[in-house]
Amino acid sequence: FPKSRLLHAVSGRIALRGGARELSGASATKMGEHDFDYDYFVIGGGSGGVRSSRIAAGHGAKVALAESAMGGSTADGGFGGLGGTCVNVGCVPKKLMVYGSHYTHDVHDAKAYGWDIGAPSLNWQRFIENKNKEIARLNGIYERMLGNAGVEIMRGRATLVDVHTVEINGKKVTADKILVGVGGWPMKPEIPGGELAITSNEAFFLAERPERVIVVGGGYIAVEFAAIFNGYGSKVTQLYRGPMWLRGFDDDVRSHLVTEYKEVGIDVKMNSNIAKIEKVDGGLKATLEDGSTLE
Repeated sequence: FPKSRLLHAVSGRIALRGGARELSGASATKMGEHDFDYDYFVIGGGSGGVRSSRIAAGHGAKVALAESAMGGSTADGGFGGLGGTCVNVGCVPKKLMVYGSHYTHDVHDAKAYGWDIGAPSLNWQRFIENKNKEIARLNGIYERMLGNAGVEIMRGRATLVDVHTVEINGKKVTADKILVGVGGWPMKPEIPGGELAITSNEAFFLAERPERVIVVGGGYIAVEFAAIFNGYGSKVTQLYRGPMWLRGFDDDVRSHLVTEYKEVGIDVKMNSNIAKIEKVDGGLKATLEDGSTLE
């Protein structure tokens, strides 16, 4: 809505500047006028859940939010946390990795501008530690924002029992309204050895920079990770099952990126897909649908 039609939802009514109408099928129960533990219960502390719970609490509702992931510096807890995918295993750490991967290019370009800089040396563990510290800082900001708004944070896995009941940590709590905002999860291909692959989640917690990487996919996340690992010095092969990646993007940009990626040493293979993955000495071997192999 534009500012001139600012939306307010109060006691079963939508009030627009200049008028109001009843919410069709909505409960007209005023906040607190019920026998439930909470007015509003949110399952999931991602972007949507955090924002929704803060806004509801700001309108005077008694709100609780459940989040099962604890955040942290290991994959066990770090895949999630307050802030959801974007903060923990999405936009934010990805941008940090993009920034870091650019420095090899900057060092290379510096010579043309008169700078003589020695060959850069990477300390991958230091980078991952610093990345984790930044994510933990952001988790803390989200926690403080929720607390300041009056939202009660419950740590644990919440399950929906019925339309007004949630179970968390062996205890049942009730709410007038419940929002399920648990987000999504990356998938692995259902092929022999598919469990040996990692997803973008695990890529943010690798203990060592991989020497060789196969990136499967042609969406923007796959394209970004291919450039990231290439910038950090990995030998990268990118596979896409179709004739051209980044479907839906500008055609000139799509084709230009293929040229640029090949220019920096990324082996881009269109119309290619993995058929199976198996362990071999020194790593993994991928057999493609055309029978060729990559290690």
